[in-house]
Amino acid sequence: MPEAKRLRILLVGYGKMGQLVEQLAVAGGMQIASCIDVGRGDWSVPADVAIDFSTAGALQENFPRYVEKKLPAVIGTTGWGDQLTAYRQLAEKAGLGVVAAANFSIGANLFEMIVADAAKMLGQHHQYGAWIHEAHHSAKRDAPSGTALLLRDAMTGAGYDRPIDMSSTRAGAIPGIHTVGFDGPSDTIELTHTARDRRGFASGALLAARWIQGKRGWFSMMDVLR
Repeated sequence: MPEAKRLRILLVGYGKMGQLVEQLAVAGGMQIASCIDVGRGDWSVPADVAIDFSTAGALQENFPRYVEKKLPAVIGTTGWGDQLTAYRQLAEKAGLGVVAAANFSIGANLFEMIVADAAKMLGQHHQYGAWIHEAHHSAKRDAPSGTALLLRDAMTGAGYDRPIDMSSTRAGAIPGIHTVGFDGPSDTIELTHTARDRRGFASGALLAARWIQGKRGWFSMMDVLR
């Protein structure tokens, strides 16, 4: 039986997440073709997929490179929602496969589904107001987080049509906590997802990197998990 192809990854962004992706990729038998970061890396090396955990500003320069190279991309960078339409159009024109998600954790994506179900039920009971609070490490730049915005959109998409208060905390080394609450005159319902470390995000990104091989289109982590 022929040996399975060793996935070659172009790792873009070499912060804490990028370093963890590298560790898990090597441990899983994948190859890091090059690490791209400020002032380092080689864009010319052959690769099967890019995994981008850089910054929203860097993605503006990175994304046209993926299109030019026709290189499938897994994008975990957040804070670029205003560029979504433009990036999707570029990817579609190039026939590029992209998995973009604010959160690659399997648990966090299942949590989003649970929150949507709760919002659908509680949306029918107008005495309940809703809020989302998220907490992350002090170095995270965007607030509210991309995951919090996805949770809000999942709630409104499920039919919750009242205001949703959103708030953020940036402190210490918190990997990520998202709480969705519903409060009425007599009781409170809270749903919380807590990330204990970053391994779940990195593992999900690597799963997406394998899944996107041979595919064209714009996908989310939900598509990967279905």
